Amino acid sequence: MKKIFIVLLGLVVVVNLNGQDTELERSALQLNTITTAVPFLLIAPDSRAGAMGDVGVSSSPDANSMHWNVAKLAFVEKEMGVSVSYSPWLRKLVPDINMSYVSGYKKLGENNAIGASLRYFSLGDIKFTNDQGDPIGDFNPAEFALDLGYSQKLGDRFSAGIAARYIYSNLTGGVDVGGADTRAGKSFAVDVGVFYTNQDAEVFGQDAIVNLGMSISNIGAKISYTDDAVKDFIPINLRFGPSLTFIMDDHNTISILTDVNKLLVPTPPVYATDENGSPVPDDITGEPVIESGKNPDVPIVTGIFQSFGDAPGGFSEELREYNISAGLEYWYNKQFAVRAGYFNEHATKGNRKYITAGLGLKLSVFSIDFSYLVAMTQENPLANTVRFSLMFDFENFKNQNKAAPAN
Repeated sequence: MKKIFIVLLGLVVVVNLNGQDTELERSALQLNTITTAVPFLLIAPDSRAGAMGDVGVSSSPDANSMHWNVAKLAFVEKEMGVSVSYSPWLRKLVPDINMSYVSGYKKLGENNAIGASLRYFSLGDIKFTNDQGDPIGDFNPAEFALDLGYSQKLGDRFSAGIAARYIYSNLTGGVDVGGADTRAGKSFAVDVGVFYTNQDAEVFGQDAIVNLGMSISNIGAKISYTDDAVKDFIPINLRFGPSLTFIMDDHNTISILTDVNKLLVPTPPVYATDENGSPVPDDITGEPVIESGKNPDVPIVTGIFQSFGDAPGGFSEELREYNISAGLEYWYNKQFAVRAGYFNEHATKGNRKYITAGLGLKLSVFSIDFSYLVAMTQENPLANTVRFSLMFDFENFKNQNKAAPAN
């Protein structure tokens, strides 16, 4: 037990060191966040992962694996499962913004499985006005993503998966904005993932399960809401990390999980300015002159590879673009879970830092998970909000019906 405590302590120290900056360092660094269209695709949809600091790329497979790593589905234990999640958004300010998520899977055999999910983000009721402030209509903006995935074992301990995603984002309802016609943004994307699991490992003399996972999500077309606007990248995201589960005895397990995330889209460059602070145009193209960094208006594949070396601040800024999250999960008798986590984003890249906690209860046919988030820096849309997920096990439901006595 002492060795496990040392591992936990080391994990906390590493994450805290990564998240700390002195005031002098912060003042010397320039804010340079990376923005994309449809950021709702990166919101942790389920309460289990949400309670562990938004980790999930190498956690044990379940019905929510479609979001975190589709490759995990090949190793899911049950024949079929469905999960339903609900997350209030900005609940302190408005009551009608929320995200709903439905995800499920079906085993096709011992070595493969299919999965599907639907994510719906409602932005509440918005009143549109013209330049004079006169009302011109009401609208309920909404976005959704529909996924279909497949996962295949490539050995006793390794699997790979791929998922296709249709993205629809209607934020204006066709209202003219600045004299330009608007329309719903649409895109098509894919996820790819790999997963490794060793169910018979031994760590520090303790029986353990070692998992490794990596996925790249939202590899897809740029999106635009007008015919003449520059198209924006969607949040192509690299996620990788390990998890380690200690099997203490027949009733108790403790899991340590870590995810590292990086957006694979171009970093905004620093543009040259004159003495008045206005951008300096190029003599030939008329485009603003880039002082440091690279041109972000590039094709998708170029942007993915460019994202590893285009930060204006060089290698040190590139390192700041990696977000780190860590989580703990304790299970008693495979029925009751206690979870906690921490998420860290550098101050110059968004400054999201928060701790999370949650509980899980697993019954014969369904399980329920709760999560709660406490922001440590800037206000978080999910701060002080309870989220929940329901997960249904159809195999146990079928077995219960078979065991029920006939009338």
